[in-house]
Amino acid sequence: MALYEHVFLARQDASTQQVEELTAQMTGIVEGLGGKVTKTENWGVRSLTYRMNKNRKAHFVLLNIDAPSAAIAEIERQERISEDVIRYLSVRVEELEEGPSAMMRKADRDRERDDRGGGFRGEREGGFRGDRDGGFRSDRGPRRPRDEAETDGE
Repeated sequence: MALYEHVFLARQDASTQQVEELTAQMTGIVEGLGGKVTKTENWGVRSLTYRMNKNRKAHFVLLNIDAPSAAIAEIERQERISEDVIRYLSVRVEELEEGPSAMMRKADRDRERDDRGGGFRGEREGGFRGDRDGGFRSDRGPRRPRDEAETDGE
């Protein structure tokens, strides 16, 4: 049997329970045709790069599958019929990845960064830069108008 990574995108307005039922249906098809699903990952609702069928977001689900090609063909046929599935992609691989996928590792990294308190790049420990708060420099006193600064040297 061949090894496949299969990802499908479900509509954003489908509930989490509907997505889980869809995943269970695909798993049932694979097992019914003599294969097995070795790993299932729900990546959650993510933004799409561009609109697909009037959707800006979608539920992403990854299935690692060890099955004959007929099982993949049947899964794809069922997903073409389903109104909840926006897109799908099946890729044959030499070996299945053990442990969490790259998307799950990224989510873990992002969660750790948020727990440490790291915000966006412009944020500093003491807050924002003091010289951009409307003319008052917290470390050097108020700003002088430019023409006064130029005439001080005379």
